[in-house]
Amino acid sequence: MSTPHEIFLSIILVADNLHDDLERVLRSCSDIAQSCVADHEIVVIDNGSMDHSIELLQSLCREEGVPNLQVYRLAKRVEIDLAAWAGVENALGDYVAVVDPARDDLQALPQLLEASVEGADVVFGVGSQSAKKSPVYSFLRKVFGVLVSRLLGIDANREMPVFRVLSRTVVNYMVQHSASGLAYTWLPATSGFRKSTVFYESSGRKRSSSLIEDIDRGVRILVSSTLGPMRAVTLLCLFGAVVNVIYSIYVVAVALLKVEVAPGWVTLSLQQSGMFFLFSLVLFVLGEYVIHMARLASNAPDYYVSEEFTSAVITRRERLNVEVGSAASSPESVGEAGEIASSS
Repeated sequence: MSTPHEIFLSIILVADNLHDDLERVLRSCSDIAQSCVADHEIVVIDNGSMDHSIELLQSLCREEGVPNLQVYRLAKRVEIDLAAWAGVENALGDYVAVVDPARDDLQALPQLLEASVEGADVVFGVGSQSAKKSPVYSFLRKVFGVLVSRLLGIDANREMPVFRVLSRTVVNYMVQHSASGLAYTWLPATSGFRKSTVFYESSGRKRSSSLIEDIDRGVRILVSSTLGPMRAVTLLCLFGAVVNVIYSIYVVAVALLKVEVAPGWVTLSLQQSGMFFLFSLVLFVLGEYVIHMARLASNAPDYYVSEEFTSAVITRRERLNVEVGSAASSPESVGEAGEIASSS
């Protein structure tokens, strides 16, 4: 990128036990931002790290550290989407870039920013998947993609990554949305804003997400974004009722038409196992909705910032200073101005 864009960029970094790589990531982020934009801030969300990351961040906020740092330490660890949303809510930039340094490549940020400046309100960054996934993970990923495509009308692999750049218009829209922390993942892709996806080659080995974490995230996304799972529950309940009625008719017909009826152990066992399967599935989905409604009904915030500090060097403050000419600030000119004011 030859000429920096005359914009103010906020870069959100979610730090989760990244002590060993944190300084390198922040300095690289600062260098990239200085080459891309006229001014920037780096908002670091310490997501309950237990590896002394906060002490390192405090040292990096000194004069000789990294400029334009804004650090927020969460009181307890939350999901990465909520941690990212905490940074978005506290960002001041014209554009807001969200990066998970453990999984995303900062070197691709100029590509996403270029697409944003060219007119896209939301730009998603999708890196090449270097690590091989298990067959179970790949199957569940495809199932989740089909569900999201049918229920939300978006591509989960292209329009729901953590790595993204949002315009101030999109951020202001999301702030007004209820349950913004939960909606942060899917709302920008479904809201009708101009969106784009940038594919890039990942450099270096990145941390891969676990199956359990991704299943939990996928369930929360589906439950919080659409009534489709609840509609599936009602259909399963209706199907179970119809099957029970048909089975009852079958039992009555057998009793009327058969002279000798052998004990129906097989039929009864199949009927009971089928019903228990349906009941278990219904209770599972209902349980997820109960958890979701409990989160919405409670007065507890999605996150709580327990500590906040800023870099000693903030370049935007220097840009906001008003320069006063030497003649205007000299004692003689001040006296002359007072005489003119008194005579008038």
